[in-house]
Amino acid sequence: MSSTTMDKPTDNEEKDLFDSDSEEEDPAVVAERNKRLEEYKAKKAAKPPKPAAKSLVTLDVKPWDDETNMEELEANVRAIEVEGLVWGGSQLVDIGFGIKKLQINLVVEDDKVSLDALYAQIEEDEDHVQSTDVAAMQKL
Repeated sequence: MSSTTMDKPTDNEEKDLFDSDSEEEDPAVVAERNKRLEEYKAKKAAKPPKPAAKSLVTLDVKPWDDETNMEELEANVRAIEVEGLVWGGSQLVDIGFGIKKLQINLVVEDDKVSLDALYAQIEEDEDHVQSTDVAAMQKL
């Protein structure tokens, strides 16, 4: 019986694992790759940008007591201006014992507005605001 031996590279030979004939690439292949890359970039640039991710948020802003001036509280909250923030409708909701909380809607662009930073800004009005909570949140 004869045994067939596979061609094994010796220590002096290097096996080309990718079967490339030479180290240099064919200029026609490079030109085709560059052409397709430019077509891809042009196609990607022609697409309209995706709209910004937005959220509809309902905040509960709680006052210290029943003697808190709710008109001033709301005016102070609405005075906060941040890029990507749009204030919406609001209402006063009874909590109990004559105390009402401000429930206010807002739309935020998720990449531009941090809700934690917004809470901190609202709660800086220590004369009127005890705390701020999210009552509802919905992605648009």
